[in-house]
Amino acid sequence: MNHFAADQDIAGRADLLALLRRFYAAAFADRRIGPFFTEIAGTDLDAHLPRIADFWERALFRSTDYTGNAFAPHAALNAAREMTAEDFGRWVQLWRATIDGLHRGPRAEQAKAHGERIALALHARLAGRDAPLEGGDGRGFIPLAALELRTVA
Repeated sequence: MNHFAADQDIAGRADLLALLRRFYAAAFADRRIGPFFTEIAGTDLDAHLPRIADFWERALFRSTDYTGNAFAPHAALNAAREMTAEDFGRWVQLWRATIDGLHRGPRAEQAKAHGERIALALHARLAGRDAPLEGGDGRGFIPLAALELRTVA
């Protein structure tokens, strides 16, 4: 069994797999974004996890294992039910909280930043906008996590 200390950085695939399992457990159970995984996509995490781990391993460790198209499945989900800025914000919030609960260090920070960039890019592309930071209302996309943190302060 793996034991994690929040002061250790993401060191490799084993850490990614544990991180992803914890994240998706939270995401599947989440009232806002859970239905995208459980009801709309019917995600089989055990089947999908190696591919997601390949994606993150490539992003964080520059491996060449992932060659997929991350946009296509999100476009299919969006066609079934629109994915809003709040949905992507919730994803970012859960992603950051999961990482912060398990890891600290440069790769952990890289994973959080990369996750937010992905959310911004997917949201913009699915909404049909070329500029990833400009929302239809001119205010831009602000992750739900940032908005909630601002209201607490």
